[in-house]
Amino acid sequence: MKALRNPEFYSWDFSPPPPATGRPCAEGAAAVGAGWGTPRHPPVRDLAHSPPVSSPGGCRGISPSPCRAKAPPTAELPPPPRGLVSSSRTGAAAIGAAARERRGRRLRASDAGIMAARRQLLLRRAAAGWRRGYSSASAAEYLHRSIVPTMHYQKSLPRLPVPKLEDTITRYLNAQKPLLNDDQFRKTEELAHHFEKGIGRELHEQLVAQDNQNKHTSYITGPWFDMYLKAREPVVLNFNAFMSFNPDPKSEYNDQLIRATNMTVSAIRFMKTFRAGLLEPEVFHLNPEKSDTETFKKIIRFVPSSLSWFGAYMVNAYPLDMSQYFRLFNSTRLPKLNRDELYTDEKAKHLLVLRNGNFYIFDVLDRDGNMLKPSEIQAHLKYILSDNSPAPDFPLGYLSSENRDTWALLRKNLLDNGNEEALQKVDSAVFCLSLDDFPIKDFVHLSHTMLHGDGANRWYDKSFNLIITKDGTAGINFEHSWGDGVAVLRFQNEVFKDSTKAPAISPQSQPASVDSSRAVQKLDFKLNDALKAGITKAKQKFDASVEALSLNLIQFHEGGKDLLKKKKVSPDAVAQLAFQMAFFRQYDQTVATYESCSTAAFKHGRTETIRPASIHTKKCSEAFVRELSKHSTEELQKLIVECSKYHGRLTKEAAMGQGFDRHLFGLRYLALSKGIALPDFYQDQAYARLNHNIISTSTLVSPAVQLGGFGPVVSDGFGVGYQVHDDWIGCNVSSYPTRNGKEYLQCIYKSLEDIFNVLKGKKIGS
Repeated sequence: MKALRNPEFYSWDFSPPPPATGRPCAEGAAAVGAGWGTPRHPPVRDLAHSPPVSSPGGCRGISPSPCRAKAPPTAELPPPPRGLVSSSRTGAAAIGAAARERRGRRLRASDAGIMAARRQLLLRRAAAGWRRGYSSASAAEYLHRSIVPTMHYQKSLPRLPVPKLEDTITRYLNAQKPLLNDDQFRKTEELAHHFEKGIGRELHEQLVAQDNQNKHTSYITGPWFDMYLKAREPVVLNFNAFMSFNPDPKSEYNDQLIRATNMTVSAIRFMKTFRAGLLEPEVFHLNPEKSDTETFKKIIRFVPSSLSWFGAYMVNAYPLDMSQYFRLFNSTRLPKLNRDELYTDEKAKHLLVLRNGNFYIFDVLDRDGNMLKPSEIQAHLKYILSDNSPAPDFPLGYLSSENRDTWALLRKNLLDNGNEEALQKVDSAVFCLSLDDFPIKDFVHLSHTMLHGDGANRWYDKSFNLIITKDGTAGINFEHSWGDGVAVLRFQNEVFKDSTKAPAISPQSQPASVDSSRAVQKLDFKLNDALKAGITKAKQKFDASVEALSLNLIQFHEGGKDLLKKKKVSPDAVAQLAFQMAFFRQYDQTVATYESCSTAAFKHGRTETIRPASIHTKKCSEAFVRELSKHSTEELQKLIVECSKYHGRLTKEAAMGQGFDRHLFGLRYLALSKGIALPDFYQDQAYARLNHNIISTSTLVSPAVQLGGFGPVVSDGFGVGYQVHDDWIGCNVSSYPTRNGKEYLQCIYKSLEDIFNVLKGKKIGS
């Protein structure tokens, strides 16, 4: 089992079991029984929902991310979340913290007795030398061979709880306090309590009843899929996020052909390892000396799946949901009118390669499912890189950047015009490898390349595009509806580790002597005048959107996680406080802020929202920005600690499925699905404002990841991807013209500088 020792290493979501091979799954979750980063505009998204709040300003004092309920066709759903992957903390970490608090509680005597007897039986069996049989395929085809089956814990994962309605209302009002004046808050409070005692109570009871009837999944799964798949905005910039790989430590391996070959081979190894059930289960280890050991694995593999989670829990290990992983490969989001579909065809054996806007395919698996020799994959990729075909006059890739309904109509035209077989090859490909013909200039150029590229050399609907530029810089751009960061980050970590530590080819390797001209097929698309016009218009809209997007970065090297932990404050809380303080310094106000937190510790968990803007961060921001002379260094330190404690509580609640956003979203979805008039509570301007997330944030730290980012979730917002390292902090901010991202980053730097100086006991000046 993979040891996740860093609580900030992961944070993302999940999805359901695979549908019948080769068939579109409109529900995205094997129909999710009865009834699925961060959201975007109104009415309610995961990362940002609602109406804009404009506020000009300048930066002062600067130093140089079920119950299947049928939704009516007209139901207005919130825009889907987007974001890096998820957030700052893994749900398992918080569950672990809660578990430690509950250490005093005992298992019921009968349960403890059963588990003790079972452990003794398993120990005897292990001692007797029980073994597990494995596939006869070559070891080189697998990353590793876990003795614990990949999905061993899935059946016994705890279910995502539906919070108590009174707790949800209390948390909702706490989140509203820093955003409203007294009169506004009184009105919102009155509407909230009326909702709690009236229609809200009825909806809550119905939601709980539905959840009890669908114990195979979570109450958020169906609605969450609907939110994403019904969103009509283009996926690029609005939902797709990116993560770039660190360079290969051996510089000679950063050649485009070598890295493309090695990463492709490692990706296929990952796929085969997962499908064979040999991929190590995703487990968060709070005590790896006990749980991440061969002895424990040999024991736990014999515990029935229905009990395995409890066995891991007993040694302070917390398995995470892996139900999204199957969507990594052979999967595509298909544009449909009103609601898209997710399509997976695990029988397909070919890779899709894009270069210079041209589409190529070749098989990477043989008829028996064995991987092609790395030297053959190298030969085929070399052939593609050597192809001098000009860029097409009408690059098809732009269509996947269109409005979803527009794209659905154009796709139907494509199918009717004789392109069904070619589109099937695109949709069913193992994944999309995008080879760019230019090197990366700097981090800003890297962010633009991985977040959107030129539009012609991407297929944004694939579950992910593996992008490799001329100088071997690599990254992943992933479509967000099928899942969240857990699966993507695990994939990225494994591919980086395998391709750098056990590369399939070296700079001295020679491509196989094969006829790539026969093995590689260049796809041709038949385009009529309407399709050509559609591509031209899509390109114009794409270019305009990209032109309006700004990406800026900073690196703060005056401290990081190590110093913050020594000062006994949460690194994530300090980063979030800096974002609040920076916006207050720049615009003189506190606004709705979104931080995504994974609920992967639960079956089919997705994400929950942490609301970093609080009365504590507002008070602290005012003290640092407006009232610095009134506070001593010790008083400022206490304010920072208060923010840290409160943020830690919010993080823990969110990871335990005890936030308020998903619960309110589920109630709203249920009302719309039953044709109930939208309650006044949801029509409150304050509700809309809270869900219009002007600051949308997401974080991760991994040895494989160099940089990550996503677009703003609202037109007047900031998209903040950040990493808190041991001794430095990195921040990547996206924005549109209504906001000044470069100035915001300067304000973030100033805020971090002030916070760190105060924690070090230094007197700061305005």
